[in-house]
Amino acid sequence: MDLQKPRVEERQPEGCLVVAIRLPVRIVVLVLVVPVRMVWDALVVAGRFLRDTVLRPVGRALLWVGRVLFVLPLVGVWRYVLVPAGRALGWLGRVLVVVPVVCLYRYVLTPVGHAVLWLARGVGAGLAWLYARVLTPAGHAVLWLVRYLAVVPALWVYEWILAPVGRAVVWTLRMLVTGVGMAAYWMGRVLLVLPALALWRWVLAPVARFLGVVAREVGDALGHAWRIAGHLSLAVGRFLATLFRWVFVEPVRWVYRTVLTPVGHVVRDVVLRPAAEAARAVGRVTRQALATARETVRQARADVRRMLFGEEREREAALRGEPRPLGTRTLDSSTTALTKLTKD
Repeated sequence: MDLQKPRVEERQPEGCLVVAIRLPVRIVVLVLVVPVRMVWDALVVAGRFLRDTVLRPVGRALLWVGRVLFVLPLVGVWRYVLVPAGRALGWLGRVLVVVPVVCLYRYVLTPVGHAVLWLARGVGAGLAWLYARVLTPAGHAVLWLVRYLAVVPALWVYEWILAPVGRAVVWTLRMLVTGVGMAAYWMGRVLLVLPALALWRWVLAPVARFLGVVAREVGDALGHAWRIAGHLSLAVGRFLATLFRWVFVEPVRWVYRTVLTPVGHVVRDVVLRPAAEAARAVGRVTRQALATARETVRQARADVRRMLFGEEREREAALRGEPRPLGTRTLDSSTTALTKLTKD
């Protein structure tokens, strides 16, 4: 484990030109960047407020509407229309296409294929005999004639005539191309490379270094200005927030605590609670009166029904044609021997 501290990259000493460029560039860039940074921060705050209060609820509503209007109907169509239709089409395809094709392959094409294969084997055997007994000897003879009448003379001509002539031509062309190439190389070096090198070394390189210094300083100035503008924007935002708090929020809070809250308590204790108690008492009395009236009406209806139709059991027995039941046995209606003697 390396316990040594990381080396800080040493910055090369800067010249007077860099220092002279840096200060005015940073001042100009700071003046230009501060309004941009403040506008940017304001737009960021407004965008976040708009996102939280408008875009997010609208997006959720649109998502719900899209789900109700598109997703659920599409799911229903897929589940209750397309899937059954696909299954039906698959069954029809199997019955109308697959089964006939399998039968055709099994009972028609397979026997025909076996027959064709047997014929092909016979033809192949005949062609093999023809190749082995006729074409092979003829081919060997033709090959021997081509070799000794064409190939051997052509090889001799290539080896003893064409190859030496070609080597001589290639050596001549190589020497010619080498000379032309060396001449072109020196002409290009003298006429193009050396002037371009001098132009780069004495003109373009210093200009590029100067532009690099200017670009680096502009970039550093932009970075410093952006950070300073951020601090300024934060300070301005905090000042505006504090001003809004002391101008609007704190007076409203003070009015709410010192005026509206006591007035609300007084209104609640003096007006609302007695009114609520009176309303609850009136409600209880009204409910009791309605319950008493309903009970009275129910009793009156029961008395009228009893006077008109009698008791429920007697009325049902009369409707069925059954004998009327005897009353409850008492001392007056007793039929014992003691009661009969007493009555006699």
